[in-house]
Amino acid sequence: MNDDDHELYDTFASEEITPPYSEHWEAKRRVAQALRDLTNVLMTSTPPTQELNRIAQRLETETQEFAKTDRLFGLIEFCRDGNHGSYGQVNHEMNGVGGWSNPLNPGLNLWLDDHKAYGTVRFGWAYEGPPGHAHGGYIAAVLDQFLGMAQMATRQSGMTGSLKISYHRPTPLNTDLTLEAETTILSERKIRVVGRILLDGQVTAEGDGLFIRPKGGMLRV
Repeated sequence: MNDDDHELYDTFASEEITPPYSEHWEAKRRVAQALRDLTNVLMTSTPPTQELNRIAQRLETETQEFAKTDRLFGLIEFCRDGNHGSYGQVNHEMNGVGGWSNPLNPGLNLWLDDHKAYGTVRFGWAYEGPPGHAHGGYIAAVLDQFLGMAQMATRQSGMTGSLKISYHRPTPLNTDLTLEAETTILSERKIRVVGRILLDGQVTAEGDGLFIRPKGGMLRV
């Protein structure tokens, strides 16, 4: 197993969420959580239009000031900077679906045990599709991320080659859901992962993915 596989595996070796690499990431996680809370409030609040415009102006001003600070664009720039941790640590913060410093993360937590993976997630109001239930696109994204991380239970890692999503029943919002997955090594570079989202033991959605390791490892991409 390459060093990049080791560090990614270690990030998800426990049910406890891996602590941030630094105080900087700890503060970013706090900002990300505030933005998630703000989004949830936005989706459920009905203040007067004038008040909404005042809020928007304050946020626009804050964003303009925020944008004047030093910036890095993308995982690789954060890694090359040398002050933000290893690739695995940066990915754990910035990933588009599961990053803890990324406000788009619906609270997806996952951990590995032998050749299996487990997780939890809770979709808020921002993820609504059918009334009161999660949008199928977000379900697919979460399963793609979960299965992609589950493959590391084999101590390997690759990119999604194919992914089939089956929707068995609606997935409710604002409900604690569990995830589980099993991995099968097909070849030196190919891994099959089958996983599912469950509510009280019943499957709401299932994913069947094929993951392919790039030649030279993930960090060569």
